[in-house]
Amino acid sequence: MDLSIAFEISIWITSVCGVLVAAWLLWRARHQSDLRALAGFAVMMALWCSGHLALLHNQETLGMVLLLANPLMPTFFLHFALLFVNDGAVKRQKLTRLTHFMPWIYATSILIVIYSIWAEAGDTVPLMDGRPFFVFNAHGAVNLAYTILIGVLGHGVLLFGWLQHLGNKKRSILAMFGVAAWGLLLATSFVFPSLGINVFPYPMLLLPSYLLLLVYGVVRYQILDINRFANRALLALTMMLVVLCVIAVIGAFSGPIGLQALATVPIWQLWLYSLVVLLTAAMVYPWLKRFSERLVFPGAVLNERILDNWNRELGRAGSWHELTLLGEQQLAQHLRQPVPICLGPIGVPEQLHIVVQKGLNGWFAQPVHTNDISPGMRLTLDVFSSIFATQCAALERSLALAETERKRLDEQHLVELGSLSAAMAHELRNPLNIISMASYNSPADTRRHIQEQLTRADRLVSDMLVYSGKLTLQYQPVFIKPLLGSVLSSLNTDNVLITLQIEEQLEVNADPHRLQQVFINLIDNALAFVRNQGDGSICFEAHKESSELVCRIHNNGPSLDPSIEQEELFRPFVSKRQGGSGLGLAIVRRILDAHHGQICHRNDLGWPVTFEIRLPLNPKV
Repeated sequence: MDLSIAFEISIWITSVCGVLVAAWLLWRARHQSDLRALAGFAVMMALWCSGHLALLHNQETLGMVLLLANPLMPTFFLHFALLFVNDGAVKRQKLTRLTHFMPWIYATSILIVIYSIWAEAGDTVPLMDGRPFFVFNAHGAVNLAYTILIGVLGHGVLLFGWLQHLGNKKRSILAMFGVAAWGLLLATSFVFPSLGINVFPYPMLLLPSYLLLLVYGVVRYQILDINRFANRALLALTMMLVVLCVIAVIGAFSGPIGLQALATVPIWQLWLYSLVVLLTAAMVYPWLKRFSERLVFPGAVLNERILDNWNRELGRAGSWHELTLLGEQQLAQHLRQPVPICLGPIGVPEQLHIVVQKGLNGWFAQPVHTNDISPGMRLTLDVFSSIFATQCAALERSLALAETERKRLDEQHLVELGSLSAAMAHELRNPLNIISMASYNSPADTRRHIQEQLTRADRLVSDMLVYSGKLTLQYQPVFIKPLLGSVLSSLNTDNVLITLQIEEQLEVNADPHRLQQVFINLIDNALAFVRNQGDGSICFEAHKESSELVCRIHNNGPSLDPSIEQEELFRPFVSKRQGGSGLGLAIVRRILDAHHGQICHRNDLGWPVTFEIRLPLNPKV
């Protein structure tokens, strides 16, 4: 290709890019005022390139005017640099004053341009096959020096901003400096002929890249669409360069290997044909991709909207049951058939389902029994399983944070309750003792009634002190049967049948005093309900199960109200018996939590009421 034609194409591309970039920047400048100055820089660069084109087409007067307007380019850049840098916390008074002085700098630049045009500060030399190229003469030294001065000042402002700013703005300034080095190389080559160095400015062939890289350096950290466009543009540019290299190799070796017809075709034609093929392939690729996916995976319709909807719906779950339910609903809506989701391998159905488990490397999910489903449905299940496993990990973290917050609030509540209980014990027990002594000479029935109420009040105060006090555990081996015997001997078990089903040598590592409190509270609670029954019965059974001690306290008293939830049953001040403080079960759970144990109510073991305790045999102290 003729060198002058290559130069003309490069200048045309730069000019068009300048106009398009300026239009886009002005549209974005509705929200960012500094981009208006950068748009002015792009416009001046487009006009500067138009000046070269005018000279190439023998429009010498117009070309000289446009090229001698050169000082306005760095003036717009200086204005942009001031607005871009002097912002927010980095705003400085000196830069503000310089910004206010910008109208005078614009006026000076215009005067330099007018002087250059009046003094005819430019000439032409036949540099490209006899076609004219612009050079500065002796009068153009002022124009050139002023342009360099303003350009240096603009980059000095950027340097100051780079030293002051942090984050994305600092990165943008650094990117602009890199582009500035590239622009300096291109600009230096433009000045060579003016200095008497009659070498064609080959770097000017790459002028289109300078403007695009400059704008990209400014907005790449601010506008996500720019990075997406840059990604596609870089991919397209890389493919064009690869095609160019391949065509060059083919052109070089087609003759020696006997492909004479191919060797006679001009390289630029081969390159152009290849680019057409590449462009056509890029245009039809999305349709061909969708067609192949429909062909290989019939019935599979997956897109960003569906995936976002799955993530959004599953992210609403606040519990494992709710997550499973939402997942099954999403699959049923998408596949038009139910697909169970099982958390863990236990109790899985012998049909198509998704098993979700937590392994050493985190959560994973996979569809099971997929032999009879279509490839499209299998692909859908695989993608959904991956999303579901991610949501399992997110829910686990969310529940852990919620549990940590609950414990923190519980501890704060206990501290406040402890202070209240201590004050209550001090303030109430003295008047209670006075009341007790004052009732000494009362009639027997009155004295008995007063003593019962005083005992109830004292128990409430004692329970509050136990519940709110700090639990310090003293671990040691504890034999269950002797401990339970001492508990029963301290309680009134008249008219109640007590049955023990305990191994003689059954033991656990625990705090004996606290464990005794657990048994006293549970058995006393059961006695309160069965003592007045003619056939009142309590059964205590205990055995080892894996690495745990399992104790069950059964009684044949009235069943609990089904409306009472498991969690509510162990809350403080929730009592269902006459004279109860409402703290007995709450104290039991607090002691078991401290032992890393558990307690729950059951009614599926043949007894109306059963409380089941699980304690680790050898907890980590």
